[in-house]
Amino acid sequence: MESTNLLPEECGRTLRPIRDALDVLNGKWKLPIIVALTFGEKRFGEIAKEVHGITDRMLSKELRDLELNGLVKRTLYDTYPAKVTYTLTAHSQTLHEVIESLRKWGELHRKKMISGDK
Repeated sequence: MESTNLLPEECGRTLRPIRDALDVLNGKWKLPIIVALTFGEKRFGEIAKEVHGITDRMLSKELRDLELNGLVKRTLYDTYPAKVTYTLTAHSQTLHEVIESLRKWGELHRKKMISGDK
């Protein structure tokens, strides 16, 4: 990101979409849930096992939030017992580059902190 002298309204226009994105992805669990679902359709218990440390209550809340924001699709099958699966939507696929960039930056940052080169 290059440094420029932004006017307050330009700064607001720059920050607004960033805040919108952070509002949708905010919290400890949303990105790990999305990453778990990148490997395909999963049931609730499968997601819970892959996202270590999340409670069932929190997973349920986060899946609802992701569904409301159009990132996760919940499918209820007409079976007995009822079967529910979760998948990523086409819209959530637009996050792939963002997540990959975050992963790469995280690796660089971790190496920098471990090496003590601050």
